[in-house]
Amino acid sequence: MSKVVFITGGSSGIGKCIGEFLTLKGYKVYGTSRDPKRVVGSKFPLVALDVRDKDSIIGAIDEVVSIEGRLDILINNAGVGITGPIEEIPTEEIFNNFQVNVFGPIEVIKAALPTMRNQRQGLIINVTSIAGYMGLPFRGIYSSSKSALEMITEALRMELKPFNIEVTNVAPGDFATNIASGRYHAPVLEDSAYKEVYQMSLDMANTHVDSGNNPMEMAQAIYKIINTKKPKVRYKVGEWLQKFSLFLKKVLPSKTYEKMLMNHYKIK
Repeated sequence: MSKVVFITGGSSGIGKCIGEFLTLKGYKVYGTSRDPKRVVGSKFPLVALDVRDKDSIIGAIDEVVSIEGRLDILINNAGVGITGPIEEIPTEEIFNNFQVNVFGPIEVIKAALPTMRNQRQGLIINVTSIAGYMGLPFRGIYSSSKSALEMITEALRMELKPFNIEVTNVAPGDFATNIASGRYHAPVLEDSAYKEVYQMSLDMANTHVDSGNNPMEMAQAIYKIINTKKPKVRYKVGEWLQKFSLFLKKVLPSKTYEKMLMNHYKIK
């Protein structure tokens, strides 16, 4: 019997790539989109879901379970970027980011757990970010939302062990996707105290995404995790230098690492 996979955010980017790859490998994949009718040429079924809407989440999970009778793998992939000086980001945009990146995934997990618990097996993969391991200037809200999901995963792993449900994090670095186009950018204000350095940071972030790795790396990593009997707490997928920066954070004094980041972002 083919395992049933549910991927949030499956209409583009990393989610689409994962869905297509797992479909080729024989999995029964369902992706999600806020408006599936607008998505042309998807190679796997898409169900309507808005991670900010609890009823939408419950409806999407129920739809898949009613069709397949089971749910084996949940991949919380839907997410949204946000940049800007914390002082200047509108509070409503901060709430929206946490709604999509933290509270939404929690609600999806809560909706999927009764089915997985009845099956006495399941796998939940939360897609976080390498940025979630450090407070990056002008990306502090995004970093903190992904860090929050990391901690949720750590706690959830232990809570769900008695039910034979595995939970893991996968933290990607920069990949060549359309995430930059959907990211909220706090405007670069003419009278802002952060104007020049924030603009440089913005340009740098967009360049990194445009020149990022092939998202197929993420799809292959997810496939390997699915076929691992006891997944680790977390996995990191991306360029060697990005992963090495996390090693440096562990071994360097905090202020030394902070200075290194400030130099990278041209903050004086």
